[in-house]
Amino acid sequence: MNYEEIVRLDRRHVWHPCTQEKDHEALPPIPIARGEGSYLITARGERIIDAVSSWWVNLFGHNHPRLNRALLDQSQRIAHHIFAGFTHEPAVELARRLCEKAPGKLNRVFFADNGSAAVEVALKMSFQYWQQCGKPGKTRFVSISEAYHGETLGALAVSGCELYRQIYQPILMQGFSVPGPDCYRCPYGLHRDHCAAECFEHMERTLAAHHEEIAAVIIEPLIQAAAGMRIYPPAYLKKLRALCDSFEVHYIADEIAVGFGRTGRFFANEHAGTAPDILCLSKGITGGYLPLSVALTTDEIYQGFYDDYPTLKAFLHSHSYTGNPLACALAVEVMKIFDEEDILGGLEPRMRMLEEARRRFAAHPHVGEMRRCGLVAAIEMVENKEEKRGYPWQQRRGYRFYQKALERGALLRPLGNVIYFMPPLNIPEDVLTRLLDIAWDCLEEITRED
Repeated sequence: MNYEEIVRLDRRHVWHPCTQEKDHEALPPIPIARGEGSYLITARGERIIDAVSSWWVNLFGHNHPRLNRALLDQSQRIAHHIFAGFTHEPAVELARRLCEKAPGKLNRVFFADNGSAAVEVALKMSFQYWQQCGKPGKTRFVSISEAYHGETLGALAVSGCELYRQIYQPILMQGFSVPGPDCYRCPYGLHRDHCAAECFEHMERTLAAHHEEIAAVIIEPLIQAAAGMRIYPPAYLKKLRALCDSFEVHYIADEIAVGFGRTGRFFANEHAGTAPDILCLSKGITGGYLPLSVALTTDEIYQGFYDDYPTLKAFLHSHSYTGNPLACALAVEVMKIFDEEDILGGLEPRMRMLEEARRRFAAHPHVGEMRRCGLVAAIEMVENKEEKRGYPWQQRRGYRFYQKALERGALLRPLGNVIYFMPPLNIPEDVLTRLLDIAWDCLEEITRED
């Protein structure tokens, strides 16, 4: 099937995610034929730098030989089998490795198949635990403004990005949303590198007033990704852990986007020396090959469900593809690659490059801030730098930036006025240099336009 035929059939039958389909009248979807390292290669042979790791899932580049081999080896054994009442070596080994890496006392792994599902698991697990452990009044959840935890209804209910949730508001469960950190436009006039997370006072007041009805607080540690890669200090997590302990509230860490080395540490919580009660992981867990997610939790929570069957305390949550052997085998190989190839150690020169670029971009008259955490960086374009006033969303400057970057051979999908980088962890340094140069050229062009 040639390029044009793929596009024609796509436009005839396919409905794409997170897309206004009418946009495809001007910019049709681009058929990808294969991948090679940090590049996507189109059906016409054009090479595009995958600067966003294909929605943050690709850790080590496309068509990775070790992951290819792990997938092939497992496919010749068994692709899938029921996970209720049965188990298999890849799931067991993955669970062991995750528990060994995880912060704190996370010693139990519940498998699901995507990030939203892991969040649903965490919410239900926390809620049911309290129902069965003598605190049935704990039925509500706390999240922070501009949070994003997925797009199933439970996950949307604890999210704060109105773009995704506003239309569904009438059918969402009601919890508490508190103002979260906004370090670029800090209302306290402080800077994330030097503050003590004074903005945490909003969370303190909410838990002090309502802790008897709160089951858990859910948060994206260090980086609120869909909110525009908002980066906040580890001090916030330290305060949250202490507060949850004092009020008997679970701390749920959604590390779906930021786990597996994205922040420079294996888990984002490591920056704060904290550990959640439930840890949600997905995206990079299989290196971008297959859907898989997990919720790690403590033996204490696990024991809240462990009893004779007639008590009906079992956690009756299930997915058909729970513990899929193919996905688990890939995830095991991902863990081995981290250990055997010193992936985290190799981040240092790439992080330095982004830090050097940060100074360059931050000086631009239409960049309010370029922020960075680990190998994640974001450029926030503004109409007025002094007032920190962004471009009107109707102008779609970010989308126009995306179009111009594609013309130059880079996938830089925007978040409103924010252009972000979340490349594979092993992106070659010369490719990262080219990517940053493309971003600069597009920035110059976009901000010169009327």
